[in-house]
Amino acid sequence: MVDFLQLGIRKEINHTLKSLGIVAPTPIQEQTIPAVLEGKDVIAKAQTGTGKTLAFVLPILEKIDVHNSDVQVLILTPTRELALQISKEMKKMIENVEGINVLSVYGGQDVAHQLKKLKGAQHIVVATPGRLLDHIRRGTIDLSTIERIVIDEADQMLLMGFLPEVDDIISETFPSRQTMLFSATMPNEIRSLAKKYMVEPEFIEVKAKKVTVEEIKQVVIETTDRRKQATLFHLIEEHRPFLAIIFCRTKVRAKKLHEALIASGYESDELHGDLPQSKREKAMKRFREAKTQFLVATDVAARGLDVEGVTHVYNYDIPHDVESYVHRIGRTGRAGGDGVAFTLIDPKDMEFLRMIEKGIHQKLDIQVIKGISIPDREDYQRASEQIKEDKRSEGNRRDGRKAAPFSSNRKPHDKRSKGNSSNKTQGRRRTR
Repeated sequence: MVDFLQLGIRKEINHTLKSLGIVAPTPIQEQTIPAVLEGKDVIAKAQTGTGKTLAFVLPILEKIDVHNSDVQVLILTPTRELALQISKEMKKMIENVEGINVLSVYGGQDVAHQLKKLKGAQHIVVATPGRLLDHIRRGTIDLSTIERIVIDEADQMLLMGFLPEVDDIISETFPSRQTMLFSATMPNEIRSLAKKYMVEPEFIEVKAKKVTVEEIKQVVIETTDRRKQATLFHLIEEHRPFLAIIFCRTKVRAKKLHEALIASGYESDELHGDLPQSKREKAMKRFREAKTQFLVATDVAARGLDVEGVTHVYNYDIPHDVESYVHRIGRTGRAGGDGVAFTLIDPKDMEFLRMIEKGIHQKLDIQVIKGISIPDREDYQRASEQIKEDKRSEGNRRDGRKAAPFSSNRKPHDKRSKGNSSNKTQGRRRTR
């Protein structure tokens, strides 16, 4: 079995890997590390959970010249959370290595603080496209010194509309740079970007390990939107998760559900785009330290979020594409641990469920919780009969009113007579 030393990773970093329990490279690492160390351009197609972050982080660290204070490496990510996560991963890897500096640059941070940091020696910059372009326009970062560039989660960049910004950023670097592109899927737009900026790239494809889906227990609960909250709380009380991520479709729904969890006495935080970056970072820190049990999030948290100890994922709202589903449920069952994913659906969600089943090549059983996710059958029948009876009674009352004959001395369109009649009726009602 090949180890990291044989792949060309220095002993100091190998020691750090072992201390973290990482002793053997994953397939994506085994194939990517040698190619990057040889200086080749690389296109890697791999899902989250395959170890792709270390696949580019480890060889990049081997190539840093600590005596050169220029920015040598740029890593582009679609979200702030992923930028922070990659930065932290890199800083962990260089605990036993002196002289390498890493800086994360993203929106929501204090610009003055970033400017101060950029004036120092920063060998590696991990950035989101928007804030990096802001620094380029300010003239506070020079990309002409970049020797290597990594585009991480390229397909997510496309979905979020960042490809034009990525294009502008790459054009600021010299063609002699080494380019690495990592993506879970390869749409035509991503292929065009690769063709434009890469030279004879080595294509590496690692199919998603079945563990990311099949070894996670997946449960679909049929309910209605009105009953979702009660159903979720019932599942929480029944299964008692250690740490859980709850995914909502919109920021408004995430906020509302978070508030309901807090009101019910649960330790909860929210994570979505409307929050200031400082609050997002605090929420992630508390969740990682298990100070909060639940993280209610939109899909901004689905990509690249890696937290140890997440035992449950709840899809409060079903995702509308297969990739998002796989990424969401992949937040649990990490590092060989057990994981459970619940997806709440109402009848109108059935088409998305069928699409997901087709995408993961797996049939998912649909369950109901009587009296919770759906009404108890007998209660439901009684309620239905009562509704029908109420409607019949209402119909009879209306028919009775329609059948009342006009007085022989009253004209149907006599407004004064109608008004007097109405007043008398109102008087009778008040008397009762």
